[in-house]
Amino acid sequence: MKHASGLAITLFVAWLLWSGHTAILLVTLGAGSSLLVVWLLHHLGILDPQGQPLHLLLDIARYLPWLLREVVRSNLDVARRILSRDPPISPCVTRIKAMQKTPLGQVIFANSITLTPGTLSLRVRDGYVVVHALTREAGEALQDGEMNRRVLRLEGETP
Repeated sequence: MKHASGLAITLFVAWLLWSGHTAILLVTLGAGSSLLVVWLLHHLGILDPQGQPLHLLLDIARYLPWLLREVVRSNLDVARRILSRDPPISPCVTRIKAMQKTPLGQVIFANSITLTPGTLSLRVRDGYVVVHALTREAGEALQDGEMNRRVLRLEGETP
């Protein structure tokens, strides 16, 4: 019930912000359509906590600054390599064990890898993420697991 209420409110607020309409009839129709979508999701049995992870809001506030710092550091590293006369790159593909327990956690981990310049998640399957890295050092840094541990903490688990 908590997830249904949160989703209905989120859908309605998004509708209100994107539509810009404030006439009573249109606002009522927007609220009704939000409730209809939530009812359909519940009826189809696809309304779950991973569909709208409200429980992650506080933890994500700690994770995003770290991720942003990593994105900037990687961006500078990739730019330095590209601008050098003889680019020191050693592309590799590596397979990393995702410590996360839920599909949502594994997706957050894979997306975080892809957001970081110089690395790209190719596949997430069976608890592993296949990653293409611009350098062997970047692949080894992912094997080290700092990002893996931080996403695990984001899920509420301890590494």
